[in-house]
Amino acid sequence: MLELTGITAGYDRRDPVVRDVSLSVGHGEAVGLLGPSGCGKSTLARVAALLHRPDAGTMTLDGTVVRGWRHRARQERRTTVGVVFQQPRLSADPRLSLRELIAQPLRATGRRREVPERVAELSSLVGLSAELLERRPHAVSDGQLQRACLARALVLRPKLLICDEMTAMLDASTTAALVAVVEAYRTESGAALLAVGHDRVLLERWCDRTVRWGERSVERVPVG
Repeated sequence: MLELTGITAGYDRRDPVVRDVSLSVGHGEAVGLLGPSGCGKSTLARVAALLHRPDAGTMTLDGTVVRGWRHRARQERRTTVGVVFQQPRLSADPRLSLRELIAQPLRATGRRREVPERVAELSSLVGLSAELLERRPHAVSDGQLQRACLARALVLRPKLLICDEMTAMLDASTTAALVAVVEAYRTESGAALLAVGHDRVLLERWCDRTVRWGERSVERVPVG
């Protein structure tokens, strides 16, 4: 499903935060990427989500070598991946209601007719009431906003879901609820998962296998 080989990436070519890293996620597999804050795992996740072009290395997604990132990525590639970030307030347009936030990817890809049914389906799945859907980000809690961001990530039915510290800012009950939503979606769709975080217990309970960030590569950590 996802193959990252020899990836070097960062925001300064003279001092990349990711150096020669390789990682794979199979079809339908859930992989946890474990590492401390600041190690570069979020940058690698952004590469995998087609949001950051690497300086070196290759990425294969669903059997095809990726040639473009961000706006240069083909639409069918971008819609293959859904991503949820750690801080929902930095990834949500404050001008949009939660309903509009969830619907945004459908409108952007010309699928407006699907909006009412898909938003209703996903808002129920993530636990957002009709009243909450009409609110803007400033009028809801972090947990409620992250529920909407997860729904947005799922709205185009991605084959790969990337959760980059998705639950780091949430309480235990909301964390459990969102993990359950992800697993329900994966059971129904067969989607793969890359879950990035620093909570080893959570990742090992959630994922089929966990890999640990190394100095120059990602090393496997046996689960159990």
